[in-house]
Amino acid sequence: MDIRLTRYIWTHTRKQQMWILMIVAISMIPYFLSFDLPKQIVNGPIQGKGFEQPGATERFFDISFSLPWIGNVTLFNGIDLTRMETLYALSVIFLLLVIINGLFKLYINTYKGRLGERLLRRIRFELIDRILRFPPTQFKRMKGAEVSSMVKDEVEPLGGFTGDAFVSPALLGGQALTALAFIFMQNMWLGFIAAFMVGIQATIIPRMRRRLLVLGRERQITARELAGRVSEIVDGISTIHAYDTSNYERADVAARLGRIYKIRYDLYQWKFMVKFINNFLAQLTPFLFYCIGGYLALRGQLDIGQLVAVISAYKDLPGPLKELIDWDQLRQDVQVKYVQVVEQFTVEPLIDPKIQAISTGAVAVGAVAAGAGLAGAAAGGSDGGNDASGALAASGLTLADDSGARLLEHVSVEIKPGEKVAIIGGAASGGDVLAEAFGRLIWPEGGKVTLGGEDLLHMPESVVGRAITYASSDTYFFYGSLRDNLLYGLKHAPLAAATYEGSLAAHRKWEVTEAKLAGNPDYDVNGDWIDYTAAGATQAEDLFPSILAVLDTVQLSKDILDLALRTNIDPADRPEFAASIVDMRQALREELEEAGLNGLIAYFEPGEYNMEATVGENLLFGTATAPSVAGRAIAKNPYFRKVVSETGIDRVLFDMGYQIAENAVELFADLPPDHPFFQQLTFMTADDIPAYQLLLQKYAGKGLETATEDDRYQIIRLSFNYVEPRHRFGLLTEELMAQIVEVRRQFHENMPEDLTHDIERYDPEKYLASASLMDNVLFGRISHKHTDGSKRIRAIVSSLLNSQGLIEQVLDIGLDFNLGAGGKRLTAVQRQKLNLARAIIRRSDYYVFNRPLPSLDHRLQDEVVRDVMKLLTRNGANPAVIWVLSNNGLTKLFERVLVFDRGALVEDDTHANLVNNDGVFKQLVTA
Repeated sequence: MDIRLTRYIWTHTRKQQMWILMIVAISMIPYFLSFDLPKQIVNGPIQGKGFEQPGATERFFDISFSLPWIGNVTLFNGIDLTRMETLYALSVIFLLLVIINGLFKLYINTYKGRLGERLLRRIRFELIDRILRFPPTQFKRMKGAEVSSMVKDEVEPLGGFTGDAFVSPALLGGQALTALAFIFMQNMWLGFIAAFMVGIQATIIPRMRRRLLVLGRERQITARELAGRVSEIVDGISTIHAYDTSNYERADVAARLGRIYKIRYDLYQWKFMVKFINNFLAQLTPFLFYCIGGYLALRGQLDIGQLVAVISAYKDLPGPLKELIDWDQLRQDVQVKYVQVVEQFTVEPLIDPKIQAISTGAVAVGAVAAGAGLAGAAAGGSDGGNDASGALAASGLTLADDSGARLLEHVSVEIKPGEKVAIIGGAASGGDVLAEAFGRLIWPEGGKVTLGGEDLLHMPESVVGRAITYASSDTYFFYGSLRDNLLYGLKHAPLAAATYEGSLAAHRKWEVTEAKLAGNPDYDVNGDWIDYTAAGATQAEDLFPSILAVLDTVQLSKDILDLALRTNIDPADRPEFAASIVDMRQALREELEEAGLNGLIAYFEPGEYNMEATVGENLLFGTATAPSVAGRAIAKNPYFRKVVSETGIDRVLFDMGYQIAENAVELFADLPPDHPFFQQLTFMTADDIPAYQLLLQKYAGKGLETATEDDRYQIIRLSFNYVEPRHRFGLLTEELMAQIVEVRRQFHENMPEDLTHDIERYDPEKYLASASLMDNVLFGRISHKHTDGSKRIRAIVSSLLNSQGLIEQVLDIGLDFNLGAGGKRLTAVQRQKLNLARAIIRRSDYYVFNRPLPSLDHRLQDEVVRDVMKLLTRNGANPAVIWVLSNNGLTKLFERVLVFDRGALVEDDTHANLVNNDGVFKQLVTA
């Protein structure tokens, strides 16, 4: 990127700048005429110059001029107008000039805005493009929040300046010079006064504003550092809480905010001081005009029309002049910001853009590897050959960290196509960094890594990024669904264009045009980017079996099934599936009856009380779809309160809540807040105990009528969360349950129309959109009599889904689960499993696994490693696998073992041979 902003702007907007400058030059004509017209109005029809005789007329709109060698040329003779008619005609011309000047400003400003936004888009894209081309070590030195702050905020002023870079000095300078020239034409002395004051402003104000540039630069840097610090707090919040350093962080942030405040306060002080001086100088000139111009008018050396025209012209002079001075400050300011951004994004060496060029086809590695001839191996998978020419090799490889410490020294090793290689070693032994070098996450300090004899760093990513798949324990997932992240490694290029019709097609055409004008690629993000062939499929419909096989291999299917069962779906989106789930309710009942587990689920029946549900659920008998009636909010709903009051059940619930509070306080008041018994309470926390002790004392021996509205609500809500089989206070009688069912009936019979949309009533023949998938299958509550009831139900439901052919649809729902920021909605183990699944779902020639599953125990690691090896070699495929093991006992699964110690390759042989040698391998396996 060019270090000079104005040169960068001119390079990319030359044609547009020349066009708008021409428009600016043309706009000066009506602008000048608008200065001269007031003088003609005042001197002519108003003061009567040229109309001294009664009935006198003046020729209006006479268009004639004299040309050399041609003589007088008359385009229009004009028309004769009286004094009054001339006044109206000149006034109309003045109005037309105002409109024309306004239209010129509208067009110029609109064009400038579009030009600026287009260049801002170009700059932001270039910066992000550079981030994608940074060497791996650069990301260890930079904070993501600071970089994003630069791309988002710090380059924002550059877009606004782009349109002003050349147009503003031309427009504002032209306006100022036009006004100044007009003043000189009216009177030389007034012209000199105006020129002198303009010179003072143009000299003093820019000098005073240099301090503003320094303060603005400091403000920008400190704000960027604050953004980086806030990002660190968010990323390290668990560490902060673990070490009790939250107050240290508060002190640090307060200090930073104090520094920003001081800079901004100084900035405001100096800014308004400059503004005060500038305004004073601007108002001093009219004072001189009135004094000197008035004196000249009284002496007859200046007529009134000229004086009025001069004052009117000068009114338009400070504005452009001030804006011109502001433009100069903005120019310096944005130049500083631009240089700072460019310096931050100037990194050597950058990845060559040709290396990241897009490729929409299956790329043959051998065709690109400078004649190495990898036996025609392609990104779609290896052909099972064992051609040494397609080997992945390290030659004299030396790796170092940012401090210069050597991590690996002069290591040479060759991995042939189809080989299965295990890498083991102690802590900091070097095997893991070799894997990182194979994955291009660390660049060599010395030596090189080659694929088919070609330097890995010089090969196109469209080849290397598909021929080699790398996965480690460091996981990162983008905000979006589980499916999007699982298939992320298959999105190399838009392989099928999206179809657009009507207005969408027109919009797409506009997007392509604007992208080209802004120097952005016109790839369609809505196109189909998934390389189905690389996943062993031919189209989207064939992809799910590959997904399912991968999820089963890493043992993630059960987790996704659980996510799906806890998910809410809209039955309108999947009507057939929703109907199948409703039908499955009966199948579940029959399954439980056959297994002798009739009491495992208490079903929701319209005319019965569900003992396993809360009192509130039995009263509502449905799920809330609006926050106004969800949870505890239902107790404050006017209609609900009216029903419970008219039926008198509010007194019963108050007394019930009072007894619950008495029992809870008696049982748990003396227990510590972290006692496990509190986990059994669903209606009260340890922090609520003191408040309810006060309520019990306040209303001892009293009833509902004496309680305030808030206290009444606090006591009644306890009864809402009461479940007899779980809490066992013996408060639910047959009569009370029948009364609750009757209140429920009245509540739903007379429900207002607006409330019917906020509560979805339980219906055995209907899918509940506001309930989870599992709740829809059960249509009831699991009994508390069975300690393992939840586990048994899940097993039965999974079996039923499988037997009825619904398991794939349920897993498909689970794949739509949103992972949140960085995939943090998943556990650490789930993230590692998904990361490995993302790697093995695509077919490659080489798989490099760098301790991808350290969170799993050795038994599960053994199962997953075996299953991954089977998956990768199915259907005759024979890719090379390089696995840095966390469990050294798994080396027997590999054909070859590389043993590293202290940054060196110390042993390289088969498992059988290494076991019989008394070397480092034997020590590691024994340990």
